[in-house]
Amino acid sequence: MSSIPQNYFDENDLIDCVQRFFSKHHVGKLLAKCNGMKEKGVSPVSLLRYKLSNIFIGRSMYMQQRTGSFKEQFSKNTFYRFLNSTKTNWLRFTSLLAADIVNNDSRDLTNQERKNVFIIDDSLFNRTSCKKTELGSRVFDHTDMHFKKGFRMLTLSWSDGNTLIPVNSCLLASAKDTNIIGPVKTFDNRTLAGKRRKLAQTKAPEALMTLLDTAISVGLKADYILFDSWFSNPAQVTDIHSRGMDVIAMIKKSSRIKYLYCGEQLNIKEIYSRNKKRRGRSKYLLSVDVMVGKENPIPAKIVCVRNKANRKDWLAFICTDTTLSEEEIIRIYGKRWQIEVFFKTCKSMLNLIGECHSLSYDTLTAHVAIVFTRYMLLAMEQRQNEDQRTLGELFFFLVDEMADITFNRSLGILMDALMASLQENLKLSDEQLTAFTTDFEARLPEYLRNALHPKAVVA
Repeated sequence: MSSIPQNYFDENDLIDCVQRFFSKHHVGKLLAKCNGMKEKGVSPVSLLRYKLSNIFIGRSMYMQQRTGSFKEQFSKNTFYRFLNSTKTNWLRFTSLLAADIVNNDSRDLTNQERKNVFIIDDSLFNRTSCKKTELGSRVFDHTDMHFKKGFRMLTLSWSDGNTLIPVNSCLLASAKDTNIIGPVKTFDNRTLAGKRRKLAQTKAPEALMTLLDTAISVGLKADYILFDSWFSNPAQVTDIHSRGMDVIAMIKKSSRIKYLYCGEQLNIKEIYSRNKKRRGRSKYLLSVDVMVGKENPIPAKIVCVRNKANRKDWLAFICTDTTLSEEEIIRIYGKRWQIEVFFKTCKSMLNLIGECHSLSYDTLTAHVAIVFTRYMLLAMEQRQNEDQRTLGELFFFLVDEMADITFNRSLGILMDALMASLQENLKLSDEQLTAFTTDFEARLPEYLRNALHPKAVVA
């Protein structure tokens, strides 16, 4: 009987998986580029590797120390100083890592004709108490339309329609000082810590552009940017379009947001009411061309569809690429749902909210970046295990071999095996075997008889 515990092999597999991920994507070099390094002592890469894999073991550092299973060569103070560092640029780290994964792995697995997208959305990063949490605020949760304590986790992600890769994020505090509950520390605005806190207190549309510019600066590209109605004001759409990317977004039904249509400035409700709707089983109700923006208006297409949750209601989408068909606009916008699955996975499976109880804004930022890295690891492992194209040349050799074995040849192999088995087990003579074969083939459908004797058909 083996004395090795069952989880010994699982733990070794986990260590190998994390090690492969770190080596393949040069995580140590990326961390060094973002000031995540030390002059002496424990390597920051080993600290990051421990934090990354700790969630899969199922025990926190505190419980490992209590039970005597903590075997690392560093103390808890070293670990917490690493997370609380004001010099590590975690925003740039996740962007660089995402760019390396997308440009070196994901793009080779995707058809060049498929449209890649950036997805922008926010989710509540709630805290039970914010009195001592730095920059902890009362933020508005638009899912249940109430103010709650914590942050808004504004997130930018990349997707090819199959795999979603989180790129970067920012924990947004309230832009109003009256809504900030926790302490506000002052730093020089020229330092990384000062810039990080300044970004946290900017409005979401401005922070969104910072996240997008960071992603573009590290080499990430996408054909379209998707977001919901909370970010789809004309100024935001035109600002993104000026950076050379098209927008597909849901339109907010506001009377104050207007578009130039038929020489008039009209809101979406007025545009919808003035046009005749498509009937029958059409995928959309209305499609019109408009101009968006005040100073430098750009052409766009508005597509209205029926709300599946309420058949009497309707939804509207805007697309700055007027060459796209209405069906394609609806299909591409459907990729935005992947980020909702991402938020659910991070909160339910990767312990985004409950794992870190630190009061430091720097530590919370580091924690979010490490959770994003965990998701990248899992996303790529899933893609490697499920996508056959990741087998490389072996996959194509197997495909070529299968293509060489035609249906006619396969049927002939089966018939030869059947005749040999009959003659071996029933001891049939050649005359009896010939009579059996003739009778058996006569009972087959015509297309099977033709497949068994292709030369006779050609003749």
